Amino acid sequence: MRRLGTGIGWRPEIADAVEEMPGIDWVEAVSENLCPGHLPDSLLRLRERGVTVVPHGVSLGLGGADRPDPGRLAALAERAEVLGSPLVTEHIAFVRAGGALTASPSLEAGHLLPVPRTRDALDVLCENVRIAQDALPVPLAVENIAALVSWPDEELTEGQFLYELADRTGVRLLIDVANLHTNHVNLGQDPAEALGELPLEAIAYVHVAGGFERDGVWHDSHAHPVARPVLDILTDLASRVAPPGVLLERDENFPSGDELRDEVEAIHGAVEKGRAAATGTGTAARTSRTGTGAGSGADDAVRQRLGLAQAALLSALVAGAPVPEGFDRVRLGVQARALAGKRADVVGKVAPELPVILGARYRPAFLAYAQGCPMTGGYRRDALDFVAHVLGADPGDVDPGVRRELREWWLERSGPVPRSTRPGARLARATRRVLLRR
Repeated sequence: MRRLGTGIGWRPEIADAVEEMPGIDWVEAVSENLCPGHLPDSLLRLRERGVTVVPHGVSLGLGGADRPDPGRLAALAERAEVLGSPLVTEHIAFVRAGGALTASPSLEAGHLLPVPRTRDALDVLCENVRIAQDALPVPLAVENIAALVSWPDEELTEGQFLYELADRTGVRLLIDVANLHTNHVNLGQDPAEALGELPLEAIAYVHVAGGFERDGVWHDSHAHPVARPVLDILTDLASRVAPPGVLLERDENFPSGDELRDEVEAIHGAVEKGRAAATGTGTAARTSRTGTGAGSGADDAVRQRLGLAQAALLSALVAGAPVPEGFDRVRLGVQARALAGKRADVVGKVAPELPVILGARYRPAFLAYAQGCPMTGGYRRDALDFVAHVLGADPGDVDPGVRRELREWWLERSGPVPRSTRPGARLARATRRVLLRR
């Protein structure tokens, strides 16, 4: 596997700091946030300097019951080719459920949700990974995710599940040590046990990120400093195998460039500590028969069973449906509130005018909307649906001036072509300004 070195997640908010940071060998960028024909200047400059850029997908839903969408796969492949990337990465998760497979409404989670560690789910995941591998021009690596809830009646540990996935498909693994810590706090899963079961030589690279604990639940926020227990797991991993690359993720509450450099240095120190321990003990990586294992495919009956289970869970999380049997009701409530809060935050970024127009009312209004209106498309569609919901409410609930601004915002964006670019729009705006001055 190609050695990547030390990396950091590239985000527009820290683009300047990343460019100025010494010792950065590569960056990772969210694939869905990149337009191949209009790459950010910062990424272009980094590439010109020889910095590797890896596209990191978040919307394929490889752990979902449906086969991967060809359009999403083509988009991921295009970004890999444009960036000259040595590999692409995605997640072992499902992000949507319902639809034709289950004869139920299609629902979007807007988040990475855990796959049940069962033989059925493993068969589906392996087939989906093979489909993705065939469609991509470079190798694929898949990431373990953080979870707030666990599925009942699981048949494999996380390490066993990942080992079989790599063994049956030859896929590389992106191991997130912060997610191992999250699952330790939330689900009682031992990170050392998981590392001991992994095919360590299949690791493509490692993620490190921050989070916080509240009421006994660890939230993988990517908005806080990296915690010491996460660095300790990284040290343990580095004592077992030399990771080809290690990358710091930060998605919100961006600190100064100096603080980011300090976090990268702490990560580097944790890796070196693990390597020193490996030298002293002679620790060796576990060997796997990566890519040689056999396994049955996932027929339509298996996919439908998984699809029904995932649709039931997602309906409980985002549409107020009953909690499926065997799930922790309290923990599902925590996850449901987290999903609604994330929707509010992301829609506020996708459509930054809305928090400005609504002011302090934006968040409570959105959370009230989210309780009865699950997301069925992307976040831009969600923003439009939210505004339509507010406009459809009792006129007395919203200030007339705010209603006018929201209506203008919605009209501007709801059609196939923005109103501001349609023929006659400039004349209409000029006429309106004249009339307003009278």
